[in-house]
Order: sequence, then C-alpha cells, then structure tokens
Amino acid sequence: MNRYQAGTYDVIVVGAGHAGVEAGLAAARMGAKTLMLTISLEGIAFMPCNPSVGGPAKGVVVREIDALGGEMGHNIDKTYIQMRMLNTRKGPAVRALRAQADKQLYQRAMKKTIEDTENLTLRQGMVEELIVENGVCKGVVVATGAEYRAKSVVLTTGVYLKGKIIIGELQYESGPNNMQASVKLSDNLQKLGFNLVRFKTGTPPRVNGRTIDYSKTEIQPGDDAPLAFSYDTTKFIKDQIPCWLTYTSPLTHEIINENLGRSPIYSGVIVGTGPRYCPSIETKVVRFSDKNRHQLFLEPEGRETNEVYVDGLSTSLPEEIQRRMITTIPGLETAEMMRPGYAIEYDAIVPTQLWPSLETKKIKGLFTAGQINGTSGYEEAAGQGLMGGINAARKALGKDPVILDRSQAYIGVLIDDLVTKGTNEPYRLLTSRAEYRLLLRHDNADLRLTELGHEIGLIPEERYQRFLVKKQMIEKERQRFAALSVKPSKKVDALLEERGSAPLKEPMKADRLLKRPELSYRDIASLLPYDGEVPDDVGEQVEIQVKYEGYISKQLQQVEKMKRMEKKKIPHDLDYDAIDGLATEARQKLSEVKPISVGQASRVSGVNPSDISILLVYLEQGKLARKIG
Repeated sequence: MNRYQAGTYDVIVVGAGHAGVEAGLAAARMGAKTLMLTISLEGIAFMPCNPSVGGPAKGVVVREIDALGGEMGHNIDKTYIQMRMLNTRKGPAVRALRAQADKQLYQRAMKKTIEDTENLTLRQGMVEELIVENGVCKGVVVATGAEYRAKSVVLTTGVYLKGKIIIGELQYESGPNNMQASVKLSDNLQKLGFNLVRFKTGTPPRVNGRTIDYSKTEIQPGDDAPLAFSYDTTKFIKDQIPCWLTYTSPLTHEIINENLGRSPIYSGVIVGTGPRYCPSIETKVVRFSDKNRHQLFLEPEGRETNEVYVDGLSTSLPEEIQRRMITTIPGLETAEMMRPGYAIEYDAIVPTQLWPSLETKKIKGLFTAGQINGTSGYEEAAGQGLMGGINAARKALGKDPVILDRSQAYIGVLIDDLVTKGTNEPYRLLTSRAEYRLLLRHDNADLRLTELGHEIGLIPEERYQRFLVKKQMIEKERQRFAALSVKPSKKVDALLEERGSAPLKEPMKADRLLKRPELSYRDIASLLPYDGEVPDDVGEQVEIQVKYEGYISKQLQQVEKMKRMEKKKIPHDLDYDAIDGLATEARQKLSEVKPISVGQASRVSGVNPSDISILLVYLEQGKLARKIG
C-alpha cells in the first residue's frame, strides 16, 4: 500500500467509543487541532452492553466528567428514557444516579456534538500502525495508506484489538456487535515492546419486547423528581419508560448445568480473563449453586425499538441453549430472541506501563485510555478518555499534565489504581475502592472539580460564575445556621414531635439542631427567620456538611497526611537496585511502576511500610548530598 501525507494535527484520537469521544472533545475544546479516527462512523459512542449510564461509583464519575467540562452527562440528560437515584436510604457517600439510555439516540446526539465542535475533524479509518521516531510517537498510519502526523496520539481502542466473538462452538474475529476488529495495531504495539494481556467480557441476549408477558414481572419505574447528571441541565424528560424485574428459575439452572460442557468458559475455548463483578450466568449458577434464582432486569434499548436487554443473563452458551434458557424465565416463556448473547475476547495493555497522566512510559507523546487499559464500563472509559484528551492536548500545547489525586475524584482513584497496581481482570470501579468516599460524593462533584475544569479551559465563564454564586450561597447559609438559634415554642415542639425528635428545653444553635439525624435542612429552615429562597442543591450541601462534619474533618486530616507523601517526589530515573535494604520484591515492583511520588510508591503491590521508610531515608540523604555538594 502506497502511503501519502493526509494531514498534520496537534492531537490524534484513535477510536470514538466512550473514551475516544471525551478525549477528542476535550482536546478540541482546549484549542488543540484534533483528529478523531474510528473504524466506523456508526460506532460512535456505541453501547455494546447495558443501554445505561451511571450506578454506584460510576454515576459519580459521570458527574465528575461534567464538572471538568466533559460531555457524557450532557448527552445522557438529552437522551435517557428513565432516571433513578440509587441508595437513597443510605448515606450520601454511596448515592448515585443511574439512567437508562435510548441507545440509538445517545449515539446520534454524541455524533452531532462531535461534528459541530470547532477544531475537531472526524474521519472513518482503520489505524494499523503508529509512527514512532526516536522514542516519540509522531502520528499514525491507516489501512488506506493515509499518514497523519501529530504532537500527541491517544489510543482509545476499547475491545477491538484482536477482538474475537464466541458463541458456543462458533468463533470469529470481530469487534462488538459484529463490527470490524483491529488486528494489525495490536501486533504493532507488541512490536514496539508493550506488554499486552487477553481479557474477556460478554453480553446477554436481546428479546422482542412485544413478546414479553410483563404481568409476570415487577415494574421498575423511574423517579418522578427532576434528576440530571449535568450541572447545566434545566430541561427534564418526563415521559419515562419503566424497566421490569424478573428472575431465573430452577429449570434455567438445570439447562445451564446440563450444557456446561458446551460453554466456552468451561470448555477452555475462552482464554481471556473475565470481569469478576459482572460474571456470566453460567458462572453465577456454578459459583452460587445454593441459589435457586438470580435477578434479571428487562431494560428497553430505546423509544423507537422493541429490543429489550436482559440484564443479568450474560452468556456465551450456544444459541439454541440460550433460546431454551429464555423460555424458562417468568415473563419470557414466549419471548423471541432477537440477538444472542456472546463473549468477546480482546487485547489490553498492561496499565502499569503508563504514567499517571496516561502517557506511556515507553513512548513519549502516546497516551492510552479506556478499555485498552484493562477497565470495564462506559463511565470508567469516559473518565480516562477525558483525562487522556486533556493531557494529550496539554502536551501538544507545551503545558504540564493534570493529575487528579485519590481525594479529588473517583477518576483519580481509577487511574491511580490502574497505573500503580495494575489489574489482572477487567477493572470495575466500586465505592469500596475509594478510601475517601465521604469526600467523593455525587452531590459535590462541582465543588471538587469545577475550578479545575475552568482553569483547564473546559468550563465556560458563564457556568463558572454560576458555580461561584452557588459556592457563596452555601457558605452564607452555613454561617447563618451557625449564628441563629432555635428557641423553644409550640411550633418548634410540634415539628420535633412529628419528626420523633426530643423537645427543646433551651435555645439551640440551628446547625447543632441540624445534626439530629431525624431532622432535615428544610425542617430547621422553617423554624428560622425567612432569608430568601435557598435552592435545593444549596440546602442539600448545608445539611450534608453539617451532619457529617466530624467524619468529613477526619477524612480531610487523612488527606493532608497523604498529600505530604505525594509532595515527596521521586526522580524518574531512580535506580532502586542501588538502595540498600529494600526487599527484592519491592525493588522489582518499584522499578516496573516507576512511581512519581512516595505516596504512589506506598500503594504499589508488594511494597511494605519498611520499604517506604528505607526509600524516604535514601531520598533525604540524596537531598542532603546535593545541598552539601
């Protein structure tokens, strides 16, 4: 194939899935001339798995993306068919939004946004090779021979690298939903010296909603309250579509157990490692043999289609077995299967080969983001894509990278986990992975990240000014609650009795009274002199900050301790073999990860507190020697 020069850009993004679109939009909005290349224009922001966005931890990531100036929150708010707030009976640290998407509309809306964005060129093309000169990535080559040059390249190839679809005994090279797989780029990465791993994920069958007997299932409606992921959203979709709950049956499990020999997972056909937290129905039946049923959610894929996603029934069993399984599920006895479930194997890069900026250690100017880094989920991909795009643009524009720490964002936890610890299975973000989750809440993503988004250049001035007004209102209301007292009276006693709260014997400061768990911000505000209208989100912040003040203060102290460790920087070229006293495993792991700070070093698997103490002494001795010298 003859090559030709097809154009020069600041940033090239390879892929247009959930990571790619965020990377491309961020880079272009920051002023970098950006090219986005994708195997198929029909695959932009495609949802090969659940037609949904959000959920525990993941929903907080979508809010963080929005607070930094990303697009996922805007796009789902325009295209959802149902929105719910999860874990409302639990504390604020685990609450999260989850939306069912209109799958096709979500894609079309994102494609339109990309097409309308200045500085962003969208092209269809299969990238087969990276142009690397003197250890620096200078561009890409596509299958047609077109050669594109750039200062930074972001790979967001998802599960397309040597993708292989597996359904029972059937196997064929493919990306999700029978889209073309990428083979040569995977080979090129290995040739360049990158370590790759083989992972696996899968999807359930889709059935025709017209053939479902919903009377045998439980309705799962959306919330009536106006909810949104984006802080910009003011219009809310009211005509929501419900999901439905059903279960597998003992007969379903019997069919699965009888056919485990034909399951690619148990026959040895699948060699890739699957996701622990989203197992196939075969794995669930085997692993939890004491259970006689498993939950399934019937999720419509959109307003203009009858396809329904059977969430919880992920499988790679042969098609005829899947058809038999479906008829044993209450409500699906006569359901028609429109698409079979399948497993997909793919190549991923070992993420410890990345700096926290998501730039590769081996090749400068090359960034990777999304499922290529070993993650699962649209939200995890989008969060990485946003940061990869930001840092690729900043590198192209001659600026330092932006690195979120673990106390700033779930995105920071996600990236730090990947580049510091790596992963031996498709990584899923969970609330339990965040040690500061009381600080990383759904409700305060804007307070944590909007200033940074504005500084980067992704939050426009008008939105930033609205944010500053909100911030001032929260502070003013907290001061008001700290200054004013609630005095005993018939009105006060009546309200307290109604809420099951002890009566007042003497005046009490409003913020102290608000600490009572049975009382809300609105309860206390109704007992104070009227001071103008306070928006719900401001009142929510005051309530959370007051009620959890002690816990939040304790976590902030832990954060300060952590930040002191993060400020102790480690030279990139430090020779760990030269440090006497370090354990052999610690030397090996630290040499591999090349942590940028003592804080990151302390989180590397196999590195013990005693190793950190030795490292600290060595670094201090080095500083002292430089001062004396």
